[in-house]
Amino acid sequence: MFEIGDKIVYPMHGAGIIEGIEEKEILGEKRNYYVLRMPIGEMKVMVPINNVDTIGLRKVINGEEVRKVFNVLQQEDSPMSNNWNRRYRNNMEKIKGGNIYDLAEVVRNLASRDKEKGLSTGEKKMLDSARQILLSELVLAKDEEEDHIKNLLQQYLA
Repeated sequence: MFEIGDKIVYPMHGAGIIEGIEEKEILGEKRNYYVLRMPIGEMKVMVPINNVDTIGLRKVINGEEVRKVFNVLQQEDSPMSNNWNRRYRNNMEKIKGGNIYDLAEVVRNLASRDKEKGLSTGEKKMLDSARQILLSELVLAKDEEEDHIKNLLQQYLA
């Protein structure tokens, strides 16, 4: 499905590059794993190959899709529930879904709400996490330095 060197997205963790494919025995069961290097945080993650569809791994977006992401960041906020719990669940579903445009929408809406009304501790953590996931994919998609992409995100969210 994927090969060494492919840039892929692991929903809830961010984007990474496949550095290897290894067989490991865990709890008496041998499985093949993708070994991902995550560019932000220099973390390595192992993903079972047979769970790829369930997990929702996908290739990193291309240049045209990057422009669409930046367009989403500039659009008006989507209507959100006033109920903190419902809003949190809806946003979490979007993040887990792995769709880059949904992720950008969550970042945009939470960043905007943070400026206007402030966020609860849980939503602040969610915003930080969603921003990191988005940042990791944009860094790989544009092949740019993390600081440059961080600055771009701040400009689009201003």
